[in-house]
Amino acid sequence: MHKFGEVILAQLQFVDTLEIKSRPALVLFEEEGNIIVAGITSNLERNGIKLTKKEGAIRESVIRLNYIFTISKNMIKRTLFQISTSKKKEIREEIKNKLIN
Repeated sequence: MHKFGEVILAQLQFVDTLEIKSRPALVLFEEEGNIIVAGITSNLERNGIKLTKKEGAIRESVIRLNYIFTISKNMIKRTLFQISTSKKKEIREEIKNKLIN
């Protein structure tokens, strides 16, 4: 069972192409075999929540809360690391703000 705050490496399909690549993603929750994730990019020009090397990222990255999708367990290659409690709080607050506004 995957839990909120895990950064995973998964096979992800891009929205604008049929291409599938291994990419990091943040687990938001898992329910009934469906895993809801937010994409992570190393493109620092993107909007989102910063994720640093110090926090466990391979390179400076951005968690894209506007890029949320559902994957299955067989799309996950491995778990990379767990984000901190303070980062989880920041993500929860940002998601709340997006839902309220």
